[in-house]
Amino acid sequence: MARIKYIRVSTQEQNTARQEQDLDKFDRIYVEKASGKNTERPQLKAMLDYVREGDIVEVESYSRIARNTQDLLSIVAQLTEKRVDFISQKEQIDTSTPSGRLMLTIFAGLAQFERECLLERQAEGIAIAKQEGRMGRPEIRPCVEFESIVKEWQDGKMTAVEAMKKAGMTKATFYRKVKSLSC
Repeated sequence: MARIKYIRVSTQEQNTARQEQDLDKFDRIYVEKASGKNTERPQLKAMLDYVREGDIVEVESYSRIARNTQDLLSIVAQLTEKRVDFISQKEQIDTSTPSGRLMLTIFAGLAQFERECLLERQAEGIAIAKQEGRMGRPEIRPCVEFESIVKEWQDGKMTAVEAMKKAGMTKATFYRKVKSLSC
């Protein structure tokens, strides 16, 4: 029987120290710096391949092993199939007991519900910001004399660089606005 700890943070910049408080009581540790959005994570796969009957897999919080209910329950089902127990320290969930399995299912459902609500609120906020014109870069509007500047440039009375400078535009913006004039 081995005690295994799975540690995950979402990005390379994040620190795993909070999840590494009790490493001395584990036989094997898997550390991952990858998003929990999907289950295609090398260390998670390695851990699932390694575990054997009687082992215990512990995480600091169940959100470290999966971000949605379906993935969490699928991973726990894989562990259960191998007769491996799962413990989430923060939520005090232990799948070796019927009440632990029930709590896991309830908490996972609540976590997914909260995540979906957060994404819904975020989408609503983005829609409102777009409607109010607060999203994206503001459109660069040519100066009043832009058409006359372009005409002078096209007539050879000034260089393109001079025209861009006079119009107060970068090269890309200048040519994009010139193209939109001819359309």
